[in-house]
Amino acid sequence: MIKILFVCHGNICRSPMAEFVLKYLSRYRDDLFISSAATSTEEIGNGVHYGTVEILRRKGVPVPSHRAVQLKKSDYNAYDYIIGMDDWNIRNIRRITGGDPERKIYKLLDFTERGGDIADPWFTHDFETTYNDIYEGCKGLLEVLNGRTKNT
Repeated sequence: MIKILFVCHGNICRSPMAEFVLKYLSRYRDDLFISSAATSTEEIGNGVHYGTVEILRRKGVPVPSHRAVQLKKSDYNAYDYIIGMDDWNIRNIRRITGGDPERKIYKLLDFTERGGDIADPWFTHDFETTYNDIYEGCKGLLEVLNGRTKNT
């Protein structure tokens, strides 16, 4: 079982979007465990942002029940991949987990040709661009998991 944890600031926009997109793209695989978490405590217990729900439904991606949870230090040992959305997330992931000695921490767009950050739609209100970036990153991650490209 390959365990993947997506992480963003609040766990209500980008990380659950990535979780649900990857679950959808890999729906015929039974060797993946996919979840998401936040680096902050601001949204703990809250549901998925309505903008995320709306874009995912428009794209045909199922949106199961979800409540925001916070990343824990123990998650580092529990997951094979811990994937943040931007440099700020990566900095906070490392702070919470105590570093990255096993090189498990990535940005989602590290799995694409272009790299970079995924903008937070909480601030940009542009859920379409965020979805497109997340979809591209998840497709690239699946390529790595399928052994079609080298691990970043």
